[in-house]
Amino acid sequence: MNTVLIVDDTPSELELISYYLRESGYVVINAAGAQEALTQAIEKKPDVIVTDVVMPGMSGFELCRSLKKNPLTEKVPIVICTSKNQDIDRLWGMKQGADAYVTKPFTRDQLVRVIQSVVV
Repeated sequence: MNTVLIVDDTPSELELISYYLRESGYVVINAAGAQEALTQAIEKKPDVIVTDVVMPGMSGFELCRSLKKNPLTEKVPIVICTSKNQDIDRLWGMKQGADAYVTKPFTRDQLVRVIQSVVV
């Protein structure tokens, strides 16, 4: 069973994504921000990380860069899940090291499919 770390500062989004993934058989770890996510990623060693972009303090793009620079987390696939749906946002996210990019709103099937596509 794969473990997913979800990073989102909006409680309702965090809960929705957690619900979708638990219903699909994943073990879920929640983080309300990027700093907490960095700690959780090192301690819990998730199989994949799903992160929002717009968060206070450190953005999802910055989180992505930090995770990819750290030898302990550099190989963990990252899915950016955001309402930022411009081509430039998607391109920038991939340049920061994201493995996939999903825009809100999304369906449970879309989210699960994307996660399955990046988990080796």
